[in-house]
Amino acid sequence: MKVKFNLPKKVVFCKNCVMSNQRPSSIPEFHHKKNRKGANYLKIETKTGWCSACLQNKIKQKINWNSREKELEKLLSKFRKNNGEYDCLIPGSGGKDSAYQAHILKYKYRMNPLLITWPPILYTDYGLKNYNNWVNIGGFDSLVYRPNGKVMRLLTKLSIENLLHPFQTFILGQKNLAPKIASKFNINLVFYGENEAEYGNPIAENESSLRNNSYFVSDNINSLYLAGIKIKKLVKEFDLNLNDLKIFLPIEHKELKRKKIQIHYLGYYLKWIPQEAYYYAVKNTGFKPRPFRTQGTYSKYNSIDDKIDDLHYYTTFIKFGIGRATYDSSQEIRNGHLLREEAKNLVKKYDGEYPDVYIDEVLEYIGLDKDKFHKLCDEFRSDHLWKKTKNGWKLRHSVNLDGTDD
Repeated sequence: MKVKFNLPKKVVFCKNCVMSNQRPSSIPEFHHKKNRKGANYLKIETKTGWCSACLQNKIKQKINWNSREKELEKLLSKFRKNNGEYDCLIPGSGGKDSAYQAHILKYKYRMNPLLITWPPILYTDYGLKNYNNWVNIGGFDSLVYRPNGKVMRLLTKLSIENLLHPFQTFILGQKNLAPKIASKFNINLVFYGENEAEYGNPIAENESSLRNNSYFVSDNINSLYLAGIKIKKLVKEFDLNLNDLKIFLPIEHKELKRKKIQIHYLGYYLKWIPQEAYYYAVKNTGFKPRPFRTQGTYSKYNSIDDKIDDLHYYTTFIKFGIGRATYDSSQEIRNGHLLREEAKNLVKKYDGEYPDVYIDEVLEYIGLDKDKFHKLCDEFRSDHLWKKTKNGWKLRHSVNLDGTDD
Protein backbone atom coordinates (compact mmCIF):
# COMPACT_ATOMS: atom_id res chain seq x y z
CA MET A 1 0.00 0.00 0.00
CA LYS A 2 1.61 3.25 -1.16
CA VAL A 3 1.56 6.12 1.35
CA LYS A 4 2.04 9.56 -0.22
CA PHE A 5 3.30 12.90 1.16
CA ASN A 6 5.23 11.16 3.93
CA LEU A 7 1.95 10.77 5.82
CA PRO A 8 1.61 8.59 8.93
CA LYS A 9 0.44 5.18 7.70
CA LYS A 10 -1.94 4.65 10.60
CA VAL A 11 -4.87 7.09 10.66
CA VAL A 12 -5.67 8.29 14.17
CA PHE A 13 -8.32 10.81 15.20
CA CYS A 14 -8.09 13.18 18.14
CA LYS A 15 -10.42 12.19 20.99
CA ASN A 16 -11.28 15.80 21.73
CA CYS A 17 -11.78 17.35 18.28
CA VAL A 18 -12.38 15.65 14.91
CA MET A 19 -8.95 16.26 13.34
CA SER A 20 -6.72 13.34 12.33
CA ASN A 21 -2.97 12.91 12.44
CA GLN A 22 -2.95 13.29 8.65
CA ARG A 23 -3.16 17.07 8.96
CA PRO A 24 0.10 18.75 7.90
CA SER A 25 1.20 21.06 10.68
CA SER A 26 4.03 22.50 8.61
CA ILE A 27 3.89 22.03 4.86
CA PRO A 28 7.21 23.24 3.47
CA GLU A 29 5.95 25.70 0.89
CA PHE A 30 9.08 25.21 -1.22
CA HIS A 31 9.01 21.42 -1.24
CA HIS A 32 10.13 19.28 -4.16
CA LYS A 33 7.85 18.07 -6.93
CA LYS A 34 9.12 14.48 -6.76
CA ASN A 35 9.22 13.48 -3.11
CA ARG A 36 6.86 16.00 -1.49
CA LYS A 37 8.40 15.04 1.83
CA GLY A 38 9.58 16.91 4.85
CA ALA A 39 6.26 17.99 6.36
CA ASN A 40 5.45 17.54 10.02
CA TYR A 41 2.05 16.16 10.83
CA LEU A 42 -0.33 16.79 13.67
CA LYS A 43 0.86 14.88 16.71
CA ILE A 44 -1.62 12.99 18.86
CA GLU A 45 -0.50 12.26 22.40
CA THR A 46 -0.68 8.59 23.32
CA LYS A 47 -1.63 9.21 26.93
CA THR A 48 -4.67 11.43 26.35
CA GLY A 49 -5.47 10.76 22.71
CA TRP A 50 -5.60 14.53 22.19
CA CYS A 51 -3.91 16.29 19.29
CA SER A 52 -1.26 18.95 19.83
CA ALA A 53 -3.70 21.70 18.80
CA CYS A 54 -6.18 20.68 21.52
CA LEU A 55 -3.40 20.37 24.08
CA GLN A 56 -2.18 23.83 23.14
CA ASN A 57 -5.72 25.12 23.63
CA LYS A 58 -5.68 23.78 27.19
CA ILE A 59 -2.49 25.73 27.80
CA LYS A 60 -4.15 28.79 26.29
CA GLN A 61 -6.94 28.62 28.88
CA LYS A 62 -4.37 28.93 31.68
CA ILE A 63 -2.53 31.93 30.27
CA ASN A 64 -2.62 35.15 32.25
CA TRP A 65 -3.92 37.38 29.48
CA ASN A 66 -3.60 40.54 31.57
CA SER A 67 0.11 39.82 31.82
CA ARG A 68 0.32 39.11 28.10
CA GLU A 69 -1.43 42.41 27.33
CA LYS A 70 1.15 44.23 29.42
CA GLU A 71 3.83 42.57 27.30
CA LEU A 72 2.04 43.87 24.22
CA GLU A 73 1.84 47.40 25.57
CA LYS A 74 5.54 47.30 26.42
CA LEU A 75 6.37 46.11 22.90
CA LEU A 76 4.18 48.74 21.25
CA SER A 77 5.67 51.54 23.32
CA LYS A 78 9.05 50.77 21.77
CA PHE A 79 7.72 51.22 18.23
CA ARG A 80 4.89 53.74 18.55
CA LYS A 81 5.49 56.96 16.62
CA ASN A 82 3.82 60.29 17.25
CA ASN A 83 5.10 62.10 14.18
CA GLY A 84 2.54 60.76 11.71
CA GLU A 85 4.77 57.99 10.39
CA TYR A 86 3.58 54.39 10.20
CA ASP A 87 4.76 52.35 13.17
CA CYS A 88 3.52 48.88 12.26
CA LEU A 89 2.55 46.93 9.18
CA ILE A 90 -0.46 44.61 9.03
CA PRO A 91 -0.84 42.19 6.12
CA GLY A 92 -4.37 41.08 5.31
CA SER A 93 -7.26 41.10 2.89
CA GLY A 94 -10.05 42.56 5.01
CA GLY A 95 -11.28 39.25 6.38
CA LYS A 96 -12.48 39.06 9.96
CA ASP A 97 -9.01 38.43 11.43
CA SER A 98 -7.05 41.19 9.72
CA ALA A 99 -9.96 43.57 10.24
CA TYR A 100 -9.91 42.81 13.97
CA GLN A 101 -6.17 43.12 14.44
CA ALA A 102 -5.84 46.37 12.48
CA HIS A 103 -8.76 48.05 14.22
CA ILE A 104 -7.77 47.08 17.75
CA LEU A 105 -4.14 48.10 17.25
CA LYS A 106 -5.15 51.51 15.94
CA TYR A 107 -8.06 52.42 18.18
CA LYS A 108 -7.29 50.65 21.44
CA TYR A 109 -3.50 50.67 21.43
CA ARG A 110 -3.00 53.97 19.53
CA MET A 111 -0.74 52.60 16.81
CA ASN A 112 -0.62 54.00 13.28
CA PRO A 113 -0.68 50.90 11.05
CA LEU A 114 -0.21 50.64 7.33
CA LEU A 115 -2.18 47.83 5.71
CA ILE A 116 -0.67 45.72 2.95
CA THR A 117 -2.79 43.39 0.84
CA TRP A 118 -1.73 40.64 -1.52
CA PRO A 119 -5.12 40.35 -3.24
CA PRO A 120 -6.95 37.10 -3.88
CA ILE A 121 -6.42 35.39 -7.20
CA LEU A 122 -10.11 35.93 -7.99
CA TYR A 123 -11.99 38.19 -5.57
CA THR A 124 -15.52 37.22 -4.60
CA ASP A 125 -17.96 40.13 -4.72
CA TYR A 126 -18.49 40.02 -0.97
CA GLY A 127 -14.75 39.64 -0.33
CA LEU A 128 -14.04 42.84 -2.26
CA LYS A 129 -16.80 44.65 -0.37
CA ASN A 130 -15.27 43.54 2.92
CA TYR A 131 -11.88 44.84 1.83
CA ASN A 132 -13.37 48.23 0.91
CA ASN A 133 -15.28 48.35 4.21
CA TRP A 134 -12.10 47.47 6.11
CA VAL A 135 -10.29 50.47 4.66
CA ASN A 136 -13.17 52.94 4.41
CA ILE A 137 -15.24 52.20 7.52
CA GLY A 138 -12.30 51.06 9.62
CA GLY A 139 -10.31 54.11 8.58
CA PHE A 140 -6.87 52.95 7.40
CA ASP A 141 -4.17 53.76 4.90
CA SER A 142 -3.71 50.76 2.66
CA LEU A 143 -1.48 49.44 -0.08
CA VAL A 144 -2.46 46.71 -2.53
CA TYR A 145 0.33 44.81 -4.23
CA ARG A 146 -0.88 43.26 -7.46
CA PRO A 147 1.58 40.62 -8.68
CA ASN A 148 2.22 39.95 -12.34
CA GLY A 149 -1.05 38.31 -13.37
CA LYS A 150 0.52 36.18 -16.09
CA VAL A 151 3.10 34.77 -13.66
CA MET A 152 0.52 34.30 -10.92
CA ARG A 153 -1.74 32.26 -13.20
CA LEU A 154 1.18 30.15 -14.42
CA LEU A 155 2.48 29.40 -10.92
CA THR A 156 -1.01 28.59 -9.63
CA LYS A 157 -1.52 26.15 -12.49
CA LEU A 158 1.89 24.54 -11.91
CA SER A 159 1.22 24.31 -8.17
CA ILE A 160 -1.93 22.33 -8.89
CA GLU A 161 -0.27 20.10 -11.48
CA ASN A 162 2.81 19.37 -9.35
CA LEU A 163 1.52 19.59 -5.78
CA LEU A 164 -2.30 19.74 -5.99
CA HIS A 165 -1.90 22.92 -3.97
CA PRO A 166 -3.98 25.76 -5.52
CA PHE A 167 -3.03 28.19 -2.77
CA GLN A 168 0.76 27.86 -2.70
CA THR A 169 1.52 31.04 -4.62
CA PHE A 170 -1.05 33.05 -2.67
CA ILE A 171 0.29 31.83 0.69
CA LEU A 172 3.85 32.62 -0.28
CA GLY A 173 2.97 36.04 -1.61
CA GLN A 174 0.86 36.96 1.38
CA LYS A 175 3.43 35.81 3.95
CA ASN A 176 6.63 36.93 2.27
CA LEU A 177 5.47 40.32 1.00
CA ALA A 178 4.98 42.00 4.39
CA PRO A 179 8.63 42.05 5.60
CA LYS A 180 9.70 43.42 2.21
CA ILE A 181 7.17 46.25 2.33
CA ALA A 182 8.14 46.96 5.93
CA SER A 183 11.73 47.30 4.78
CA LYS A 184 10.80 49.69 1.96
CA PHE A 185 8.78 51.93 4.29
CA ASN A 186 11.22 51.71 7.21
CA ILE A 187 8.59 50.08 9.41
CA ASN A 188 10.18 47.93 12.10
CA LEU A 189 7.15 46.01 13.38
CA VAL A 190 5.01 43.51 11.44
CA PHE A 191 1.95 41.89 12.98
CA TYR A 192 0.30 38.67 11.84
CA GLY A 193 -2.85 37.41 13.53
CA GLU A 194 -3.33 34.05 15.20
CA ASN A 195 -0.44 32.14 16.69
CA GLU A 196 -0.09 29.06 14.48
CA ALA A 197 0.60 26.90 17.53
CA GLU A 198 -3.17 26.94 18.08
CA TYR A 199 -3.57 24.69 15.04
CA GLY A 200 -0.80 22.30 15.97
CA ASN A 201 1.89 24.00 13.92
CA PRO A 202 5.37 23.60 15.43
CA ILE A 203 5.79 27.10 16.82
CA ALA A 204 6.35 27.12 20.56
CA GLU A 205 3.34 28.43 22.47
CA ASN A 206 5.52 30.93 24.30
CA GLU A 207 7.01 32.38 21.13
CA SER A 208 5.71 35.79 20.16
CA SER A 209 8.38 36.80 17.67
CA LEU A 210 9.21 35.17 14.36
CA ARG A 211 12.43 37.06 13.78
CA ASN A 212 14.39 33.85 13.26
CA ASN A 213 11.69 31.83 11.53
CA SER A 214 12.96 30.45 8.22
CA TYR A 215 9.47 30.83 6.73
CA PHE A 216 10.15 34.54 6.36
CA VAL A 217 13.86 34.68 5.52
CA SER A 218 16.29 33.05 3.14
CA ASP A 219 19.98 33.40 2.35
CA ASN A 220 20.01 31.05 -0.64
CA ILE A 221 17.23 31.66 -3.13
CA ASN A 222 18.63 29.14 -5.63
CA SER A 223 18.02 26.32 -3.15
CA LEU A 224 14.28 26.98 -3.07
CA TYR A 225 11.44 25.39 -5.00
CA LEU A 226 8.32 27.14 -6.23
CA ALA A 227 5.26 25.31 -7.55
CA GLY A 228 7.23 22.10 -6.96
CA ILE A 229 10.03 23.17 -9.34
CA LYS A 230 13.50 24.42 -8.48
CA ILE A 231 13.84 28.17 -9.10
CA LYS A 232 16.62 27.79 -11.69
CA LYS A 233 14.63 25.23 -13.66
CA LEU A 234 11.45 27.26 -13.44
CA VAL A 235 13.19 30.30 -14.93
CA LYS A 236 14.72 28.27 -17.76
CA GLU A 237 11.74 26.09 -18.76
CA PHE A 238 9.05 28.78 -18.69
CA ASP A 239 10.99 31.73 -20.10
CA LEU A 240 10.91 33.65 -16.83
CA ASN A 241 13.53 35.66 -15.03
CA LEU A 242 14.32 35.92 -11.34
CA ASN A 243 12.57 39.29 -11.14
CA ASP A 244 9.31 37.53 -12.08
CA LEU A 245 9.64 35.21 -9.08
CA LYS A 246 11.43 37.18 -6.40
CA ILE A 247 8.27 38.68 -4.89
CA PHE A 248 7.12 35.16 -3.94
CA LEU A 249 10.39 34.40 -2.14
CA PRO A 250 11.45 35.28 1.41
CA ILE A 251 13.35 38.40 2.35
CA GLU A 252 17.07 37.90 2.84
CA HIS A 253 18.06 37.41 6.46
CA LYS A 254 20.72 40.13 6.28
CA GLU A 255 18.15 42.71 5.16
CA LEU A 256 15.73 41.75 7.93
CA LYS A 257 18.56 42.06 10.45
CA ARG A 258 19.92 45.30 9.01
CA LYS A 259 16.51 46.99 9.09
CA LYS A 260 15.82 45.59 12.59
CA ILE A 261 12.39 44.32 11.57
CA GLN A 262 10.47 42.29 14.12
CA ILE A 263 7.62 39.97 13.15
CA HIS A 264 5.04 39.09 15.81
CA TYR A 265 1.76 37.23 16.26
CA LEU A 266 -0.92 39.38 17.87
CA GLY A 267 -2.55 36.11 18.98
CA TYR A 268 0.32 35.56 21.40
CA TYR A 269 -0.64 38.70 23.33
CA LEU A 270 -4.44 38.74 23.03
CA LYS A 271 -6.77 35.79 23.54
CA TRP A 272 -7.74 35.02 19.97
CA ILE A 273 -11.17 33.49 19.38
CA PRO A 274 -12.20 33.47 15.69
CA GLN A 275 -15.90 33.93 16.42
CA GLU A 276 -15.17 36.93 18.63
CA ALA A 277 -12.93 38.38 15.91
CA TYR A 278 -15.87 37.99 13.53
CA TYR A 279 -18.29 39.84 15.82
CA TYR A 280 -15.72 42.58 16.39
CA ALA A 281 -15.13 43.01 12.64
CA VAL A 282 -18.87 43.18 11.93
CA LYS A 283 -19.35 45.86 14.57
CA ASN A 284 -16.33 48.00 13.79
CA THR A 285 -15.36 47.56 10.14
CA GLY A 286 -18.57 46.61 8.35
CA PHE A 287 -17.48 43.02 7.72
CA LYS A 288 -20.27 40.84 6.31
CA PRO A 289 -20.40 37.05 6.01
CA ARG A 290 -20.87 35.17 2.79
CA PRO A 291 -24.50 35.38 1.60
CA PHE A 292 -24.64 31.58 1.43
CA ARG A 293 -23.00 28.59 3.11
CA THR A 294 -19.41 27.96 2.06
CA GLN A 295 -19.06 24.72 0.10
CA GLY A 296 -17.35 21.98 2.06
CA THR A 297 -18.45 23.34 5.41
CA TYR A 298 -21.31 24.85 7.39
CA SER A 299 -19.94 28.36 8.05
CA LYS A 300 -20.26 31.61 6.12
CA TYR A 301 -17.44 33.83 7.37
CA ASN A 302 -14.09 31.97 7.20
CA SER A 303 -11.79 32.48 4.20
CA ILE A 304 -14.44 33.85 1.88
CA ASP A 305 -12.65 36.49 -0.19
CA ASP A 306 -11.09 34.28 -2.90
CA LYS A 307 -12.98 32.08 -5.34
CA ILE A 308 -10.10 29.59 -5.18
CA ASP A 309 -10.60 29.00 -1.42
CA ASP A 310 -13.20 26.29 -1.92
CA LEU A 311 -10.99 24.48 -4.43
CA HIS A 312 -8.05 24.62 -2.02
CA TYR A 313 -9.97 22.93 0.79
CA TYR A 314 -11.30 20.33 -1.64
CA THR A 315 -7.71 19.40 -2.53
CA THR A 316 -6.80 19.05 1.16
CA PHE A 317 -9.62 16.52 1.38
CA ILE A 318 -8.16 14.62 -1.57
CA LYS A 319 -4.58 14.62 -0.25
CA PHE A 320 -5.13 14.22 3.47
CA GLY A 321 -8.72 13.01 3.90
CA ILE A 322 -9.47 16.24 5.77
CA GLY A 323 -12.00 18.74 4.47
CA ARG A 324 -13.06 22.22 5.43
CA ALA A 325 -15.76 21.11 7.87
CA THR A 326 -13.11 19.20 9.82
CA TYR A 327 -10.94 22.31 10.10
CA ASP A 328 -13.85 24.58 11.09
CA SER A 329 -15.54 22.26 13.56
CA SER A 330 -12.28 21.24 15.28
CA GLN A 331 -11.51 24.88 15.96
CA GLU A 332 -15.03 25.45 17.31
CA ILE A 333 -14.76 22.42 19.62
CA ARG A 334 -11.58 23.88 21.10
CA ASN A 335 -13.29 27.19 21.74
CA GLY A 336 -16.32 25.55 23.35
CA HIS A 337 -18.81 26.36 20.59
CA LEU A 338 -19.48 22.80 19.41
CA LEU A 339 -19.72 19.35 20.94
CA ARG A 340 -17.71 16.59 19.32
CA GLU A 341 -20.83 14.65 18.32
CA GLU A 342 -22.21 17.76 16.62
CA ALA A 343 -18.92 18.21 14.80
CA LYS A 344 -18.90 14.60 13.63
CA ASN A 345 -22.33 15.10 12.06
CA LEU A 346 -21.17 18.28 10.30
CA VAL A 347 -18.09 16.50 8.97
CA LYS A 348 -20.23 13.66 7.64
CA LYS A 349 -22.59 16.10 5.94
CA TYR A 350 -20.16 18.59 4.40
CA ASP A 351 -16.54 17.39 4.28
CA GLY A 352 -15.28 16.92 0.73
CA GLU A 353 -18.23 18.62 -0.94
CA TYR A 354 -17.39 19.31 -4.59
CA PRO A 355 -16.77 23.07 -5.11
CA ASP A 356 -18.95 23.54 -8.18
CA VAL A 357 -19.90 27.18 -7.49
CA TYR A 358 -16.56 28.61 -8.62
CA ILE A 359 -14.51 25.72 -10.02
CA ASP A 360 -15.27 26.34 -13.70
CA GLU A 361 -14.34 30.02 -13.44
CA VAL A 362 -11.13 29.29 -11.52
CA LEU A 363 -9.91 26.55 -13.87
CA GLU A 364 -10.71 28.65 -16.93
CA TYR A 365 -8.82 31.61 -15.44
CA ILE A 366 -5.62 29.64 -14.84
CA GLY A 367 -5.95 27.63 -18.06
CA LEU A 368 -6.33 24.15 -16.56
CA ASP A 369 -8.58 21.58 -18.21
CA LYS A 370 -11.30 20.28 -15.90
CA ASP A 371 -10.85 16.64 -16.89
CA LYS A 372 -7.13 16.98 -16.25
CA PHE A 373 -7.85 18.41 -12.80
CA HIS A 374 -10.03 15.41 -11.94
CA LYS A 375 -7.30 13.03 -13.11
CA LEU A 376 -4.78 14.90 -10.96
CA CYS A 377 -7.05 14.47 -7.94
CA ASP A 378 -7.08 10.71 -8.44
CA GLU A 379 -3.30 10.64 -8.88
CA PHE A 380 -2.81 12.49 -5.59
CA ARG A 381 -4.98 10.15 -3.52
CA SER A 382 -2.94 8.10 -1.09
CA ASP A 383 -3.72 4.37 -0.94
CA HIS A 384 -3.87 4.28 2.85
CA LEU A 385 -6.62 6.94 2.84
CA TRP A 386 -8.75 6.05 -0.17
CA LYS A 387 -10.35 2.97 -1.68
CA LYS A 388 -12.05 2.87 -5.06
CA THR A 389 -15.44 1.17 -4.92
CA LYS A 390 -18.18 0.64 -7.47
CA ASN A 391 -19.76 3.84 -6.13
CA GLY A 392 -16.58 5.88 -6.46
CA TRP A 393 -13.75 6.81 -4.10
CA LYS A 394 -14.39 6.29 -0.39
CA LEU A 395 -12.29 7.07 2.66
CA ARG A 396 -10.90 4.01 4.39
CA HIS A 397 -11.18 5.68 7.80
CA SER A 398 -13.41 8.46 9.09
CA VAL A 399 -14.09 10.09 12.42
CA ASN A 400 -17.61 8.64 12.20
CA LEU A 401 -16.19 5.11 11.80
CA ASP A 402 -18.01 4.61 8.53
CA GLY A 403 -14.98 4.25 6.27
CA THR A 404 -14.51 1.18 4.12
CA ASP A 405 -11.90 -0.24 6.54
CA ASP A 406 -13.47 0.86 9.84
